[in-house]
Formats: sequence, structure tokens, C-alpha cells
Amino acid sequence: MGNQVEKLTHLNYNELPTTDPNGLDPEDDTPRIGVSYIFSADDDELEDNIEETEKDDVKHYDCRNELECAVYYRDECIYERNSRFGEVGTLSCENLPNKCNPGDLVEFVAIGQYPHWAVCVGDLQVVHFYRNEIKCDFLLDASQGKRGRIVNDLYKFRALSPDVVVQSAIEQVGMKERDVCWKNSECFAAWCRFGKREFKMGGEIRIGKQPYKMKLQLSEKKSHVLDFQSLEDLIMEKRRNDQMGREAVIQELENHLNGTEDTENDYNCN
Repeated sequence: MGNQVEKLTHLNYNELPTTDPNGLDPEDDTPRIGVSYIFSADDDELEDNIEETEKDDVKHYDCRNELECAVYYRDECIYERNSRFGEVGTLSCENLPNKCNPGDLVEFVAIGQYPHWAVCVGDLQVVHFYRNEIKCDFLLDASQGKRGRIVNDLYKFRALSPDVVVQSAIEQVGMKERDVCWKNSECFAAWCRFGKREFKMGGEIRIGKQPYKMKLQLSEKKSHVLDFQSLEDLIMEKRRNDQMGREAVIQELENHLNGTEDTENDYNCN
């Protein structure tokens, strides 16, 4: 199949090659169809103002509509969001600062919007990637009324010391447009905390077998696996799922898998 990173931009599962729908791995010598594409950017994930119609969505954000997933690099789990994480819940933008320490990562969430990540740097301020610029704002302003939570433990990498995390974030403030090295706010915040080049644009060469797997837990007994050649591409798709919500992702997958079965049946009949 080759590297098609410059040829295709996928927006839904109807165009997205996947692995076994039951989450089972093929034999080692079986060719693996994977994903190595640049997905639509989500840098404009926060609006300047929250419309009146969105305020209830912000207030009533339901963690139960989040899709559980785990990310593996080869055989090592490097990210996991499970039901226990969802049970933690979110806090209002007024109460969240009381829980934050310098070096913490926070995630602001609202129904139907991409999650927005930021790095706490002290004095009720955060550094975040917003509209193609690295900015330092007060946490209350950065949240724009959305509920939030601390997400230090989603990624399983060893974190840098809080002082280094804060320094890494502050040193990037003012960077904008072509100088920005991250695809979205999550990649930037995670890079600050863990210092791994994989979070940067072009941090990995997309060649050979896809080393990353994202396992989507659709139900207690059913899962689905997507393969990726870079962590950057995987995060873009994971965030798209976050923006859609669990029910919409499951429906999209079902439509895709049913369509695949119909195509195979038509082919077999011919």
C-alpha cells in the first residue's frame, strides 16, 4: 500500500482502512493494512465566545459518552482511558484551579468539541496551543467556561520534573504559525510534560509496518483496532473520536463494517 500521507485526507471510517473488527491481530506474516494519513486539523478547537446554545452542553458534559481506548506502541501500552478514568468526572472552571499544580496537564471538554489541553505553570495560569499560537493565559480564560480535569496519567510515559515541564512550556510562548511544531493542543501539552519528539510534527518517519495500535472498546466484549505509523496521526484520529462521542463513533464503525460486508458479498456473488 505504501505511504499515502500526501495523497489522502480521511474524514470518516468509510475511507479508513482498519484491522480486524474484533480487535484480533492477524498472523505475523500477514500483510497489515494500516493508517498513515494526515487527518483534518483541529487547531481551531476553541471558539472566541461560547454561544448561549452551547452553555448547557458545557455544564452537562457527560463522561459516559467518552469512548474507552488504549494505545500501544508495539506491545507496550502508552496511553489508556478506561471507565475508571471516566468515573473521576470533571470540575467547573471555577473549582479546577484548586486542584492544579505547576507541571500538571489539564483538559477542557464540551459536547461536540475537540478537547483542549493546557499546561499549568503556576499563579492560576496555563500555557496552551490556541489558534496556531502558543499562549499564556489565566486558566479561567483558557477554559472559556468549559469543564476540565487533570490528565497527567493518561499517557504512561515517565514525566519530566514539574520545573522542567513549566520551563519547556513557557519557553515556547509567543511561537506562532510556521514556527509551531505541534499539530494540536494535546500534542503540545504532552510534549511539554514528557519531552518526546513523537509528539512533534514529523517526529517520526512514516515507513514500514505500523508500530502504533489504537484499541477502541465498543462494549464489554467487543473492540476494534486501528493501526498507525506515527503517534501524531493516531492522536489526530483519537481526538476526532473524542469530538464525536462514543455513540457516534460506534454508529460510524457499524455503518463502515456493514458496508464492507455488503461489498464482500457482492464481490463473492460475482
